[in-house]
Amino acid sequence: MNKNIISLEGVNLYQEERLIFENINLSIKERDFVYLVGETGSGKSSLVKSLYAEIKVSAGNISVSDYNLNNIQHSEIPSLRRKLGIVFQDFQLLQDRTVYENLAFVLNATGWNNKTEISNRINEVLKNVHLEGFDQKMPYELSGGEQQKAAIARALLNKPEVILADEPTGNLDPNKSEKIVELLKEINDLGTTIIIATHDYEIIKKFNSRIIKCVNKKLEEITIDEL
Repeated sequence: MNKNIISLEGVNLYQEERLIFENINLSIKERDFVYLVGETGSGKSSLVKSLYAEIKVSAGNISVSDYNLNNIQHSEIPSLRRKLGIVFQDFQLLQDRTVYENLAFVLNATGWNNKTEISNRINEVLKNVHLEGFDQKMPYELSGGEQQKAAIARALLNKPEVILADEPTGNLDPNKSEKIVELLKEINDLGTTIIIATHDYEIIKKFNSRIIKCVNKKLEEITIDEL
């Protein structure tokens, strides 16, 4: 039986004085694949940010990957985030560096210093996301879908337990969106928990899984028929 990797109990969440969620509960287990849905402004991104300690909860308990985020020390946040892979809508690749240099930058920043190990790991994650041979490309030479694959490769570098993807298909056309979610499904099949905040209901219908809806400051588990 898979254990809980994310747990929220009675959580209140504020964003700059505005109450976003009130008394919410959520359990996500290892290897789960979960969609977070809701209208614009319903709190999807705020909830994702709370999971990597960008926003602090004001009441209740929240734990992620064995870290209690209620009393996490500032010095512990980098090690929490190494257990998480974070993927954004706008890719956030460094535009003046190759794909390889983008990935090496992250590994260097997280304590890797052996050049052979760095090279091996980069080749491994590029293979995982089907970007073999793209290591010397600049971001502007890639399509939007390829840039997002490079961003997912970056998220995989430190073998995260959870990938948090905030609108990962928001800047992509339907075909490329499908490829990105297919890729996240593949990563999930290998054992990584995946959480996708999205408003792309066509993708959810194509790749049905657990759905949590943000509505009226609460979380509701819904079925695909209720979208």
